[in-house]
Amino acid sequence: MGTKEEKSFQRLLDIMDDLREKCPWDREQTIHTLRKLTIEETYELVDAIDSSDWDQIKGELGDLFLHLVFYSKIAAEKSHFDVSDVLNEISDKLIRRHPHIYSDLDLKSSKKVKENWEAIKLKEKGSKIKSVLEGVPDSLPSMVKAFRIQEKVQGVGFDWPDSESVWKKFEEEVKELRNPDDPENELIELGDVLFSLINYAKHRGLDPEQALALSNLKFKNRFQSMEGFLKTQNKSPIGTSLSDWNILWEKAKKIYP
Repeated sequence: MGTKEEKSFQRLLDIMDDLREKCPWDREQTIHTLRKLTIEETYELVDAIDSSDWDQIKGELGDLFLHLVFYSKIAAEKSHFDVSDVLNEISDKLIRRHPHIYSDLDLKSSKKVKENWEAIKLKEKGSKIKSVLEGVPDSLPSMVKAFRIQEKVQGVGFDWPDSESVWKKFEEEVKELRNPDDPENELIELGDVLFSLINYAKHRGLDPEQALALSNLKFKNRFQSMEGFLKTQNKSPIGTSLSDWNILWEKAKKIYP
């Protein structure tokens, strides 16, 4: 009869077959038309994760599962691969890249596990790979891309020895931003500051993207709280003085510390 998980997955596969055969919209979709929708669904999942809304996370994961099955179905129709090929390939990869689980390699820390993962990845690609950085997608958001670039080069030993060294580099970059040799280079200097700070976050085991998302959310909550205060006073944000904003900000901080 199969497990509960197997039955649920097969149900989704059967529905996908029906949709591709009987629904005009689903029948028209290609990997290219689905692309932007997949990106949107991914960001909706991120929003759900940031708000720790488990019911919403469950729903958004379902939407992503649908997209993964959709791509696999289209590929099968074109005789490229099917969903079982996708699942077997990722399973094989996980076994190959976790030799500390599936063989006798002894890796005690997550740092060593990540470094070994990158080493295995480079070995697998062999002469086909032209750069350690090939696995970093060009379309990633800049902050995530910087973090992944730094992880990649760390995997081959190109990195600062500790977080204190990175912090000193960050302070050096801040000075260059404050006093640029050429005003036209100010934008580049700002980028160097951000790149260094992201590297510091990596060394401290912090996710800079998540950190900024949390700060964005905190600021949004505080500002909307201030707008609420103004509304109860029949006042508009437009024309509110900076001193009044500061008073409201202190009130909002007590609600969203």
